[in-house]
Amino acid sequence: MRAKTFIAALSLCGLAAACGDTTGERIVYGAGAGAAGAALLDGSLVTGAAVGVAANLVYCQQNPRKC
Repeated sequence: MRAKTFIAALSLCGLAAACGDTTGERIVYGAGAGAAGAALLDGSLVTGAAVGVAANLVYCQQNPRKC
């Protein structure tokens, strides 16, 4: 379980690093990162995707120069 959590965290960091230039790209990347994390942790893919989208949009809105 520990390795699975580490892989999930590493994958999410990699996907979050590519947060997108447009709102559409941010939605796609956030959904992908959230769904990937949920799949690795045996969670709900839809919930993971929704959380990923929200997190990516909020992060890029709060830190526009980092996206």
